[in-house]
Parts: sequence; structure tokens; C-alpha cells
Amino acid sequence: MSVTTRREDNVGYVEIDNAPVNAIGLSVRQGLLDAVRWAEREALDRVIVSGKGGMFAAGADAKEFDSAPVEPHLPDVLNQIENSFVPWIAAIEGVALGGGAEIALACRLRIMAPNARIGFPEVTLGVIPGAGGTQRLPHLVGLTDALNMITSGKPMSAKAALEKGLIQTIHDEPNYAAFMVNTEELGCIVPTSDLPSPPVDQDVLNTARHHVNAKSAGQIAPLRAIDVIEAGLNLPIQEGLAVERKAFLELRSSDQAKALRHIFFAERAAKLPNDITAPPITLEHVAIVGGGTMGSGIAYALLNAGFRVTILENDAEGVERAKENVETIVSASLKRGLISEQEASDRKDRFSATTDYDQASDATLAIEAAFESMDVKRKIFLTLEKHLPADAIIASNTSYLDINELASVLQEPLRVIGLHFFAPAHIMKLLEIVRGDKTSDTVIATAFALAKRCRKIPVMVGVCDGFVGNRILARYREAADTVFMDGSTPWEIDEAMVEFGYAMGPYAVQDLSGLDIAHANRRRQDATRDPARRYIPIADRMVELGKLGRKTGAGWYRYPGGEGRVDDPIVADLGIEEAHFAGIERVEYSADEIRQRLLLAMINEAADLLHEGIAQSATDIDLVTVFGYGFPRWRGGLMHYADTLGAAEIVKQIQQLAKEDPVAWKISPLLKQCADNGTRIGR
Repeated sequence: MSVTTRREDNVGYVEIDNAPVNAIGLSVRQGLLDAVRWAEREALDRVIVSGKGGMFAAGADAKEFDSAPVEPHLPDVLNQIENSFVPWIAAIEGVALGGGAEIALACRLRIMAPNARIGFPEVTLGVIPGAGGTQRLPHLVGLTDALNMITSGKPMSAKAALEKGLIQTIHDEPNYAAFMVNTEELGCIVPTSDLPSPPVDQDVLNTARHHVNAKSAGQIAPLRAIDVIEAGLNLPIQEGLAVERKAFLELRSSDQAKALRHIFFAERAAKLPNDITAPPITLEHVAIVGGGTMGSGIAYALLNAGFRVTILENDAEGVERAKENVETIVSASLKRGLISEQEASDRKDRFSATTDYDQASDATLAIEAAFESMDVKRKIFLTLEKHLPADAIIASNTSYLDINELASVLQEPLRVIGLHFFAPAHIMKLLEIVRGDKTSDTVIATAFALAKRCRKIPVMVGVCDGFVGNRILARYREAADTVFMDGSTPWEIDEAMVEFGYAMGPYAVQDLSGLDIAHANRRRQDATRDPARRYIPIADRMVELGKLGRKTGAGWYRYPGGEGRVDDPIVADLGIEEAHFAGIERVEYSADEIRQRLLLAMINEAADLLHEGIAQSATDIDLVTVFGYGFPRWRGGLMHYADTLGAAEIVKQIQQLAKEDPVAWKISPLLKQCADNGTRIGR
């Protein structure tokens, strides 16, 4: 039974029981409808609805979205709850999200546990609330707060919900509090739909639209939600509900909703491969070598997960820097309300920084986060081997370097793995787990367990220069540099990719990270670079000129006064000069042509990664590009987007580009195979 009922005296208890998150699928909807009829037959004083397992309900069952709706529909069920002569009380523990929050809105009274959350995350799946959320919520919290909740998709704490008027009470035991409500008082509480609707405020609506356009550019659902909320302000509740339902069903079958569902399920499926059955080792104390920006970010991510962390540095100056870096992150988290004073103190108690490797002698995992140099990392690995237990895992956070070469310096290379965190490591969700040729299953299992505990999205990749993410990124930048030299500017290229859905274009991102980082990597690749492959020297000239990005006040853009960026005509001239030196006649690229070249370059490189076995699946590439490199989530990731184009069309377009440069545009064998077979790419 997905919904259970029981009676105590004249009180009915209805419990949603659909593990693991009490998703509101067909059986739950039917069970709730049956519970309404049961309560009315029994002539109960009230019904208290809750969720089993400390979870109210985490929303609709998204797996049903690809099928035709089946009765009873949730809006109809909630109308029955709201209009029943037996008043319902929502006793909320855990989370009430999406349809779960809409169940609560249909109840006469809402009581939350102190740590519970309530919200409407539908826009993150490309839809809007479809069972009364857009219509009932404004009656409770007003127009501004309803717009904010629904267009952002962010859940609200119990304290905030009480302050906004969304709930009536906070109690440690919501079921008990619901039982204790005075019957006469409960009978005086009118249904949510009978409360007055807030007045239409065009300024508030316009502000909401402006905010959505700025924060969620290209996404359809948030703007549609505003339209539906506005429509409901001028309509009787049932007509407003009909408008909402129509919009919900239209959005549910849209390309954006399908793409967002793809990423939603991909994220939840990112787990240890089924063929690895070895148990993970227990981790309590983790050592990190290097307390710079990356190392301190990793340290804080581990402190958040409850580990004891020791940063190892070369000298006293490095130790102090590491302490300051971690303290800065702790203070920032405290200031933003992400942690309490007690939690901040606890993290500090579990953290230390030292030059003495013996203080990490009981660590069962060490993560090297030092300068990107093979010689430096080899020395660190050998030092760690001397001081750590024989079965301790030794990992590298390298972005590019060969894990197998690093492992070869140790007596037991099976203990080595790559753990490529993304900056800032305590915020970014992606973790590339780099499997070496000799990495043991136990080490891999431990890496996935670490990712889960740190709430990271783990993607296992093979060994190559740049692994999956940075190898695709390198090809992306190469294609951008070629377009720049042959007829565009960095700001035109950036604008084209922002219009596609990226938060920032490739040149603005480089200015943020620093051009010297990519320059050092190019120098590392000089000895192995294909002499037949075209090389674009503009970025090297930028470094020679000291234009390293934001940190020097000028990179691809200028940053006068350290504030906003402005286009730099000197940079545009560099492209013109280099084209002249190379004897290239520049052409003018449209925004569509820019996007075509950069996206096809990434897709082709990703297909090669699949063909070579470096990436395990196309879905893994989607996760890497979305959570590590800013590919628009609402497009489903790089390979999901590629499938919307089709392998045959991609091959056709690359063949045209190969006439210009057959080396850079060599078509991936996997793309050819998929085009010939009419199959999706790597699925």
C-alpha cells in the first residue's frame, strides 16, 4: 500500500508510504483519494496526513512524465481534500516538495518540524507546479514571495515558511501538534482557495520577469510560471487551476523538460559501477598536500562531510596561508548562514595544517593538490608513501597529468587514483574519479563512497591528457581561438555562447582563471603536439604582454578599476595581425556559425573519448559538461544536445568543416558508426 490509513478515536491518520522519497505516483494519488472518501464515510473530526520515514513527499514521480496522464490526476485529488467537510492537516517532516507542497496547500492547516523544508522545484525540471501551487500559494504568502518561491525553485525552511504565512505552526512532533489542535478552531480555518487573492501588481510582476531573464536566460518554465500566476489573480480559482494544468501539460512534453529530466535521472544514477563489488575502506582522517586555493577548498569540502583534515605544506609560510584560506571559507559560510557558530567551531576543531608529515601518519587517504608538475607530484607521492599506512590511498587532484605515471613511482600502484575536484571545490558538485591501469576496486569503491559523503556527483574516467572534461575544454578553446583568428573577436564568441545558455563565454572564463594556467599547459604539450595540427599563437602573445586576466587588470578584456569588463581593441588587433602573418583572409562569422563550430568541436571530441573508452557513457559526459563546465543544464548536457541534432547531421556538418582543416575536423569513428546505423551517440 502506497498510502495507509488508521483511525484513533475520531482522528484519521493518512501516511504516504512510497519509498525512498514518497514520490506521488498513481498509487499515491489513488490512495489519497480513497482516504478522502474513507474519512468522510467515517465522519472523522480531522485527517492528519504525513509521510513515512521522516519524509513528507518529495514531489511527483518524474518517471510518469513521459507517459500520458492517468486518472486520478493530482489536481482533482487535492480539490477533494480541500473541499472535504473533514478538515485535513499536513504534518510535515523532512521535505514537502512539488506535489508534496501542493498537498500541504490543499490542507486547512500546515505544521512543520523545525528542520523540515517546503518548496516548489518544478522549474528545475522544466515545468511549473501543476496541482494548484501557482494558484493557492499567492493566497497564503502574497504575490512577491509566491513568485520568488516558484520561479527560483528553492525550498524554504520551516522558520521562513512560518514567517511568510505558509504554515501555521512549527513543532518537534507535527503529528502530535496536529492531534492537539482544538476542533472548533480547526473548523474555523477556511480552505486556502477561499482566502483573498492578492491584488495584481504590475511592478512586482515586471521585476520578477526581469530577474528570471537575468538569472535563467533561455529557460521557458520560470517565465511561464509568472504568466500563470498573473492569470490566476484575475480568475476564479477553478479557472485558474485549469490554466495552470494546461500550461503544466504543455511544458511537460517540451524539449527543455525532457533535457532537464535526463540530467535529473543521470545525476541520481551516478553511482559505483555494478561490476565493482569490493567494499570501501573506512575514512576518518584525510591528508591534503597543498593549502592553496584548490587544496583549501578540498579541505573544506571534506570538513563539511565530517572528516578530520590535515593540510601538509612545505614551510611555515605555507602553513599560515593554508590556515588563512580555510578560515576565510569558514567565515564566508558562517556569514551566509550556511553553517552555525557551533558548526564553524566544529570544523575548525577537525582541521590542522603542518609541515610535519608524521601528523598525517594515521590518514587512510591523502590527496595531492600541489603545482601541476609531474616532478613535484612524484616527490610528494614518494614522501606520502614513507609516512602513510601501507594500505592508505594516495590520490592526485591533477587536472591533466598521467595518473599511471604517478602511480609507477610507488611500490603499490594499486593504491593510486585521481580525484579531480573542480574549483571552488567546496561548491562545485562534480568529481572526476580517474581510474589508473592498476587502481584496485577497493580504492575505486572508496572514491565513490567519498563522493557520496561529500555530496559530489562522481564520474569515473580513464587516463588521458585532461581526462574527459579538460580534454573537451581544450578542444572548445582551440575552436574558439581559430574562429577568433579567422574572423571574429573574443566578445562576439562569448556573446554567442552566452546566448546558447552558458553563464560565461570561453574568454571571460579564461580571464577569471588566468591565462598563465592554460599557457603552462600548452608548454607541457609542446613536445607531443601534432606538427600537422594548426596552432593559434594569440594566447601566447597575450601572456607575453602580461595580459593574464582579471588578476592583472587585463586579459581578453580590460577591467578598469577592477570592476566590470570592457572590450579591448588591442586584443582584436592581435587576431587581425596573426591572421595577416599566417596569410589568412579573414571572414565574418555569424553567431550561429560561431556556435556551430564550437559545439561541433566539443561533440566530436566527446565522441572520440567514448570511442577510446576514456568516458564510460554519453550520460557521464553530460554530467561532466553540465556540472563541471557550465554547459546549460536545460539542454541536457553535451551529448543529449548532440542527439537532438542527430549523428547524421553532425557528420554532414563536420565533413564541410573538414574541407578547411582535415586535421582538426577529423570525424570521430563513433560518430560515423552512429550516423551509418541511425543510432543515438554512445547510448
